[in-house]
Amino acid sequence: MSEFFFLLVAQAIFYPFGSAAGDTINAAVDDGSSSVIPLSNPFLFFGRTYQQIYVNNNGYLTFNQPSSQFVPYSFPASRSQDVIAGLWTDLDNRLRGVVSYQQYTSGNVLTRATQDINTHFSNLYLNSSWVFVATWNKVAYFNLNNTETSFQVVLISGRNFSFILMNYGDIAVTGHPVQAGYDTINSTHYFVIPGSINGSFVSNLRNSSNVNVPGQWAFRVDGGPGNSKSKNNVVGLRVRLSSFMDLTQNGSTEIVLQQIKQELVKYGLPNSIELKLRKLQKAKP
Repeated sequence: MSEFFFLLVAQAIFYPFGSAAGDTINAAVDDGSSSVIPLSNPFLFFGRTYQQIYVNNNGYLTFNQPSSQFVPYSFPASRSQDVIAGLWTDLDNRLRGVVSYQQYTSGNVLTRATQDINTHFSNLYLNSSWVFVATWNKVAYFNLNNTETSFQVVLISGRNFSFILMNYGDIAVTGHPVQAGYDTINSTHYFVIPGSINGSFVSNLRNSSNVNVPGQWAFRVDGGPGNSKSKNNVVGLRVRLSSFMDLTQNGSTEIVLQQIKQELVKYGLPNSIELKLRKLQKAKP
């Protein structure tokens, strides 16, 4: 019953994909990429406007050139390219699975994208005009023929707003290095999905979320002036921890701070904000 329930959840969050949806299919080439994909609408990504994109077989998107790099670098990397990583790792679609993509400028997919974004970002109103869906469906890890990993990266834009949805289905554990999130030129903006940098735990991505939808992560990425609310607005955020040790052991501090940061960004604070934990010693009366 639990496997059947998970299948229904995965199908519910995934946007249409594959041959049945009319996708373009990437060639089955190890460390391969799509050819350049001209975008029907420009995509604004943290202040830079792109007219093209590449879908790389190893689980990530790039804008200026394709990439065959199968070992992900850690975000923030302060590199010279913008990267959107659904799950950047050493995948091999020669062995198993399909990598495909499609963009939409009308129809039910735009309606669904509008509903998703307006639900997740209730302080905004988006009327989607363009959606790009890239899907890695049941793709194997390199040299691990029997593994299957499925996820999507969905780019959504309308007016001056840009968003990313990352949808996770069944993710196989792996010993390969992994990385999920995004990084920008010089890392002025970046985000690492908690739990995505350890191949032993990446199967948990199908249950994680920052929008209370298991397996789905949502980000606003236009980075324009509209990302900041009026200084008169105050955002309150409550965090519950069972103990201080939960926050300080096993790298949990960075995970929690990243989650808090994304919540603040959702409500209008700039993505460039930095959060740091400071330990205070209680003074004796």
